[in-house]
Amino acid sequence: MQSLFPPEPTGSRSTVLATVLPEISSKTFHMSAQTNPNLLRQQKREQRRQLSASQQAQHAEQLGTRILQHNTFIDCQRIAAYLANDGEIDPVHIIEQAWNLGKQVYLPVLSAHENSLLFARYEANMPMCRNEFGIEEPNSAPEHWLKAEHMDLILVPLVAFDERGNRTGMGGGFYDRSLANTRQQENSTHLIGLAHEIQKTAQLEVQSWDIPLHAIATESDFYKA
Repeated sequence: MQSLFPPEPTGSRSTVLATVLPEISSKTFHMSAQTNPNLLRQQKREQRRQLSASQQAQHAEQLGTRILQHNTFIDCQRIAAYLANDGEIDPVHIIEQAWNLGKQVYLPVLSAHENSLLFARYEANMPMCRNEFGIEEPNSAPEHWLKAEHMDLILVPLVAFDERGNRTGMGGGFYDRSLANTRQQENSTHLIGLAHEIQKTAQLEVQSWDIPLHAIATESDFYKA
């Protein structure tokens, strides 16, 4: 009996599979990353590390312009920032302008006693040391370190974020533990996350211990939670 359907061209099935399977695989990974924090961290860290040096420099400059015009920065006196690492967007221009304006700049330091972060005064050309993760910290005495709630503005690094002000960090929980008291009603510490725009994702799953941010700034936008 003669088939009612035309014969399939040679190689067409393999061609279709070769085209469709990578797309399915990519979508599957994307969906998995949305529900698996570790996969999401892996994806977003790799994306930001792939940015070129010129892209990083451009993003840092654009971010600086955006933050320096914000009233929260203009009005603050104590500002906590960070030294960029692992492809993070760099707040260097914000730090330098804060110094120029006479503001006090602080950096996070690991507190082994509290298993969280405290904040040490940071000044140009001051002695530095490296913590257990290889990140530079001010080499200052612990009695001079301050808790997060004593900051006016904290610029928070992150791995991924959504437009509601939720963030995913590196997974150690240091910032969440350290910022817990900043969201109490009587505290006025303002939390702004900093990120590359490519680190934005769909709505993140929020845990009870996650500390939401007031806003998130990227090189191209400002998301107010």
